Amino acid sequence: QVQLVESGGGLVQPGGSLRLSCAASGSIFSVKTMGWYRQAPGKEREFVAYITAVGNRYYADSVKGRFTIFGDNAKNTVYLQMNSLKPEDTAVYYCYNSGGAWGQGTRVTVSS
Repeated sequence: QVQLVESGGGLVQPGGSLRLSCAASGSIFSVKTMGWYRQAPGKEREFVAYITAVGNRYYADSVKGRFTIFGDNAKNTVYLQMNSLKPEDTAVYYCYNSGGAWGQGTRVTVSS
């Protein structure tokens, strides 16, 4: 069983940056992808980005060019670097993997 723990959320002004982390522990060897979803207040959860075991990356159109997903295999951690943040990026961000594990979420608020 895999456990995912996110960190790095917080309050940031529009145009600012944050880096989210997702640390995995447990039986991770069969995991093929890891990524992020987000859920804004009053909205459904939506896809943000994911990365495959061989390093291929995919992004939602709304974050392309602003967000970067990358991993550190030695630390079993996936990161989401978020630049040029907008108020519409405000949401709880959830880490997930292809094995069906989800983290508890980390809140990101973009506001002046």
